[in-house]
Amino acid sequence: MENIHRGHREKMRQRFLKSGLEGFADHEALELLLSAPAEDLKKVEGIGESAAVLLKVAGQIGRKARLADAVQSCPMTDVETAGAYLLERYAGETHEIVYELCLDRKGKLLACKRLNDGGASAALDIRKVVENAILTSASTVILAHNHPSGIALPSDDDCAATTRAAQALQTIGVALADHIIVADDDFVSMAQSGYLTSWEHL
Repeated sequence: MENIHRGHREKMRQRFLKSGLEGFADHEALELLLSAPAEDLKKVEGIGESAAVLLKVAGQIGRKARLADAVQSCPMTDVETAGAYLLERYAGETHEIVYELCLDRKGKLLACKRLNDGGASAALDIRKVVENAILTSASTVILAHNHPSGIALPSDDDCAATTRAAQALQTIGVALADHIIVADDDFVSMAQSGYLTSWEHL
């Protein structure tokens, strides 16, 4: 039985090391935090992998709680609220990730879906964008991705991907309210920059 538990713990650790807490339920994150046996830590001089996982997961549990609080307290009815949420979501990320925020008519976040790694220009899956909107019964969608380079300005590829997504969502009656690009502690709203004018419809 102990071997089964050890194998389960190891699978959870490897899953966390590969993709962080993305996809972990709250109880799974707590299980991971509490599952590293003390004897593992004693075997390693300094900080070994187990201690590193514990430190990393503790930080991300705090981040996950802050994101949950932000969603509960403030509907995303303006660029500043959505941008603040995304700054927290992208904190510490070192490679490009695309998220789709699915909102109801009042701006409440129904789901935050991770679409792909590699940025909006890396073959954004328009079918998946539409599918997520349908499955969550979203009225509005916000796309977001980060620029680890530190420059939050949209590229030509970003603009083209945004146009394709907006057109596809329009066919199912869902508005693309914005595409927000995050870089370090800053973000740029493509709606505010004149590429989209959907915020007034929220």
